[in-house]
Amino acid sequence: MKSLFFLCILMCSTAFAQPASHLPKEGSVSGTVIDAQLNQPLPYVTVVIKNNKNETINGSITQDDGSFKITKLPEGQFSALIQYIGYKTITQPFKIGKDSYDVNFGKILLEEDIASLDEVTVVAEVSSIQQKVDRKVVTVGKDLVTSGATASDIMNNIPSVSIDQQTGNLSLRGNENVRVMVDGKLSNVPVDQLLKQIPSSSIKQIELITNPSARHNPEGMSGIINIILHKNTNIGFNGNINLGLTNDINAKFNSSIDLNYRNGKFNFYGNYGNNIGKGANYGTIDRLDNNSRQEFDILNINKSHLYKFGVDFYANDKNTISVFTNQNTYDGKANALISILAPNTAMQGQYFNVFADNLSSQYNFAWKHNFTKEGEKLDLEVDYNTYGSDETSNFEYINMSFPPNYSDYVDTDRKQTTINLDYVNPLSDNSKLEVGLEARLFNTDLDYDSTGKSFDVTGTIINTPSTDFNYTRDIYSAYITYGKSFDKWSYQVGARAETVKEDADAISYTENSRENNPFKNDYFQVYPSAFLTYTPSDKNSYQASLSRRVDRPGLRQVNPIREWSSPLTSSFGNAELQPQFTNSIELNYTRKLEKGSITGGVFYRMIEDEINRAVFVDRLDLNKAILTFDNFDNTSAYGIELSSSYKPTQWWSFNASFDLFAQTQKGISEILNTPPGQTPSLDDISLSEIKVDNIAYSLRMSNNFKVTKKLTLSAFGMYRSEQEGLQFKSDAMYFVNTGLRYSLMNDAATFSFNYNDVFNTMKAGFKGSSPYQQVGQFNWESNTWNIGLSYRFGGGKYRALQRKTRDSNEIQGGAGGGIM
Repeated sequence: MKSLFFLCILMCSTAFAQPASHLPKEGSVSGTVIDAQLNQPLPYVTVVIKNNKNETINGSITQDDGSFKITKLPEGQFSALIQYIGYKTITQPFKIGKDSYDVNFGKILLEEDIASLDEVTVVAEVSSIQQKVDRKVVTVGKDLVTSGATASDIMNNIPSVSIDQQTGNLSLRGNENVRVMVDGKLSNVPVDQLLKQIPSSSIKQIELITNPSARHNPEGMSGIINIILHKNTNIGFNGNINLGLTNDINAKFNSSIDLNYRNGKFNFYGNYGNNIGKGANYGTIDRLDNNSRQEFDILNINKSHLYKFGVDFYANDKNTISVFTNQNTYDGKANALISILAPNTAMQGQYFNVFADNLSSQYNFAWKHNFTKEGEKLDLEVDYNTYGSDETSNFEYINMSFPPNYSDYVDTDRKQTTINLDYVNPLSDNSKLEVGLEARLFNTDLDYDSTGKSFDVTGTIINTPSTDFNYTRDIYSAYITYGKSFDKWSYQVGARAETVKEDADAISYTENSRENNPFKNDYFQVYPSAFLTYTPSDKNSYQASLSRRVDRPGLRQVNPIREWSSPLTSSFGNAELQPQFTNSIELNYTRKLEKGSITGGVFYRMIEDEINRAVFVDRLDLNKAILTFDNFDNTSAYGIELSSSYKPTQWWSFNASFDLFAQTQKGISEILNTPPGQTPSLDDISLSEIKVDNIAYSLRMSNNFKVTKKLTLSAFGMYRSEQEGLQFKSDAMYFVNTGLRYSLMNDAATFSFNYNDVFNTMKAGFKGSSPYQQVGQFNWESNTWNIGLSYRFGGGKYRALQRKTRDSNEIQGGAGGGIM
């Protein structure tokens, strides 16, 4: 019996023990990552474990002492990818199995990869441009940084971009319906003010997104200009300081400082920039029908300060949390005298001064989660933006019986909330799915009061009505894109669906009356996009794209409160404007040369319900004109673009670009046809529909001459042909800029000197026929010299995970080249 009992125990033991001997064992891999040059440990290095099918199995990051250990690895053949920004990736094969369940690599030496260093510490001498399927990416080098103190100063150096130095209006491919973003985010700050507040030294890249994909905000007929700022994530304490002085008639001073401190799982960074100075504008407008002249003499005095502070928290290798705030303050003054000179008449005029100050505040939260599968990620971003502005304008009249002297007061309050949720899933090595949701909630409230007088419809003089204008626009959208590559081809298709709700109400009131003008507009639209790339060789690349976009009326276009006024002209918005829609197609070709590259492209746009200017005769004073906006019939535009980079010698490189665009514009204008010597009457007014076929082109060329290792000379020239609009025909314009850059203190510092508009040719000349025959010219301080000094300090070489920038993902495909 005892024998039988022990036999049973033995059999049971064998039964339970036998399977255990066949259970798969788990192993581990460990090591220590070291900087090959400094012989110091590298913390927060990414270690990814892949199997023989190139599938990600596990991963981790190194500790403060550079060590890592990844456990629970099954038996099999694997590869460890050691990855770190600014260093060359190492692939280390290993096996988990018999006699090697605990693998130790020992010391792993990482070598610095100069080509991939973050450009906050390594800024190229010469700017470059890379043609992507949906955008041009301009990497800003020292030649652009030193060519001007602010983003506004360097925009005319960017291919296909123009900026009106009088108004600050920005245009892309000859069209001002362009959206400007900073780090992928819209701002409540007016574009002209925003561009003057961003130091050029803070700009890393400028993206010209001319045919955006479905993942992007679809606003902007000619596309999006996205300004990407430098961000430092170096270990330790790092920073740079920039100082600049510009002078012509008046002096302008700008400075900025960028700081960051990275230690452990936290990265703290802060920025401050300012722009302080005066700017003179002057010009004339001659009316040919009555031989009168207006002379303008304007002095702007502006002070702006830009503050930014942020924190990145690298919780682990899968989760990053980032928060930052931007605070933008502006204090502006303008003093102007507008004189009216006419035969046999005493000089009349208007003197006015404007005092304006505003504060824009931005608060941003972002969470990024990386899944175990390589490339699969989820991003959540919440952005809240407020803008408050107070403006007081005082008007005094010389030898004019009406209107009497008066003051205008305008208070503006804007709030904007944007919430984005984006998911990316690489379905395979050659395909990717992206989906996302977005909510954009915008509200603005403007209060206008005046001490002035005006006429009612009966011709009776009344107090100028006060106006409260409230405008709300809520947009909810969802998008999906799918991309795939095979052999020499790649494509991406997508669609974005948006529902829009607009509510506007303008309440005008006096002591005895009150008038409401409500407006509502709700609509739903789908915006498809498609992109195709063919790369037959490493020297040739062909790209095609198409998309549908929308131009929602801007605030200045819908605001019924008077935007500006001169003795003879006033400008108002139109609260009932409808959006215009654009269907566009582009074709691009890039050819890499032995010593450079060349890129060419064509585009075509079909525009529905075009928004444009309308000009009317003021019924209360027939010698005055009223400018506003309206919707017109469908129209079209097309153009071609060429850019090339070439380096004939080691000491000389040049970049050139040519762009041509053609557009048919339609509008309406009232014309006053009063016979000479007679008093104008309502019977002299006729309505004319205007159609303008405008063809314009521009040429840009930049030269860089490397005199020594430390000294570089530069010369830049631009020519822009005459352009015809609905109201004026602008004269051709050209200028030449020169400069030098000198590196100091082992390239830690750069001194620059520039002399702009050498021949003093930058003048805005124009002529027009509606509502009156007139010619004119405006000038500004363009013949300037500028000196600048930039100093970079801090020696941290280690780089870490960079925070996601909204709307900066690029569709793969394209080739690099030079700018301008």
